Amino acid sequence: MPFPLRSRLASLAAGLLLAGCVVYDTPPPAPQPSKYDRAWNAALAGAQDAGIAITQVDPAAGTIRGNKNGVPANVSVTRQAGGGVEVRFDSKDAALAERFSQAYDRRMGR
Repeated sequence: MPFPLRSRLASLAAGLLLAGCVVYDTPPPAPQPSKYDRAWNAALAGAQDAGIAITQVDPAAGTIRGNKNGVPANVSVTRQAGGGVEVRFDSKDAALAERFSQAYDRRMGR
C-alpha cells in the first residue's frame, strides 16, 4: 500500500533537514609544556623577577647562575625519578631567597 502524500512530504522534509546538519570535530588540545619546561621557565623568570642579574644559563644542565648586588645566586632545576621536578635556590642572602621563592611560586600559578 503506497504512503499517502502527507507522509511522503513529511519524510522528505525530515530528510532534507537532516542533510543540512553539520557536525564539527573539536580541535585537538594545544600541547602543554613538560613539567620540567614549566619549572625551568618559572625558575628563570622568577630569578629575573627577584632582581638577579643572570650571568649563565644552561637549560640542559638545569642551572641558572647570577648575582644580586655582588651576592652569588644559583638555581638548579632537576628531573626526579617519579616524573617530578625539584627546583633548588642557593644564596647567602635570605631575603633574596624569599623573593625568588615568591616569584617562582607566582610564575607557577601558586
